[in-house]
Amino acid sequence: MSETIELGQAEAEELAMKACLHAGANRPSARSLVDATLSAVRFGPPTLGFPHMVDYLNSFREGRINGNPQPRLDRPFPAYLSSDADRGVAQLGFDLAFEDLVAAAGTFGIAIFTQTNSYTAGEIGYFVRRLADRGLVGLAATNANPMVVAKPGGPKVYSTNPLAFGFPLGDGLPPMIIDQASSATAFVNIVAAEAEGRSIPEGWAVDAEGTDTLDAAKALAGALLPFGGRKGANVALMVEMLSAGLSGGPWSLDVADFRSGDRSPGIGLTVLAMMPGTIDEGRITRARQQAKRLQDLGVYIPGVNGIDLAEARAKTFAMPRSIYDAVLAFASGTMTQT
Repeated sequence: MSETIELGQAEAEELAMKACLHAGANRPSARSLVDATLSAVRFGPPTLGFPHMVDYLNSFREGRINGNPQPRLDRPFPAYLSSDADRGVAQLGFDLAFEDLVAAAGTFGIAIFTQTNSYTAGEIGYFVRRLADRGLVGLAATNANPMVVAKPGGPKVYSTNPLAFGFPLGDGLPPMIIDQASSATAFVNIVAAEAEGRSIPEGWAVDAEGTDTLDAAKALAGALLPFGGRKGANVALMVEMLSAGLSGGPWSLDVADFRSGDRSPGIGLTVLAMMPGTIDEGRITRARQQAKRLQDLGVYIPGVNGIDLAEARAKTFAMPRSIYDAVLAFASGTMTQT
């Protein structure tokens, strides 16, 4: 088993900030990315924390991310915010629009943020978690380069096209967060399995010939499968329309690889923010009671089960030695820009 490195909050944050800045990010971009990374470590899948940050660091260095972007935010309709990320990180454009998005949702009951021309969005649950922390219900969708077939043997037409939904529960509880890919598994899980020499479950992916495979390396050379066959492919199509369709961003078929080359993926992101009724209507309390009712019946509530907010915010940040070494190489300036 590989060695695990554990860092405290301040140490992890300093390491991540130094790594981003040395990789070529300006301070606002670094701040937005570090905040999202630490949130993913605390609440999201571990693979979307520091392991995925290495993808960002390499992409800053190799030119897939603009390290000094000037995002442009337009407002074509009162409750519709539209951002061009200027090939920067998706989190920065969202951060710059966040307070306006929250205010618009509070005024109109619902508001939408769309963005194009950014690097991949990372943990999509982060965006709805931010809204839930402000008492808003959220829905988020994004795309990336093609890596998923609609059916075995077909061409890669979609990204993993994740969809996230968040609902605040109040009373000191973490929000309900549903964050899942429309593929049978997330791409980062295949990458992690390949790096660790593990096999993958049947039904996750096919090899280059379109044959089901348990070999992670062959899966990376092949394609991922949608969950649930055609139904999962339909969800991927819906996410494609929500993200690329609404934002005007490129379809997955036209998106550059986020791990190689020097082109920005330029992907689309759409985030919907909704008021959960008025305070007097008690919709959050009602949702909390229903979540508790379901838990008592043995139902797993994502984002809630097994999570204590105080413990999550106080815990150390763990990562494999190989990931720590990679981030440290950037932070120390060993890895320089190309």
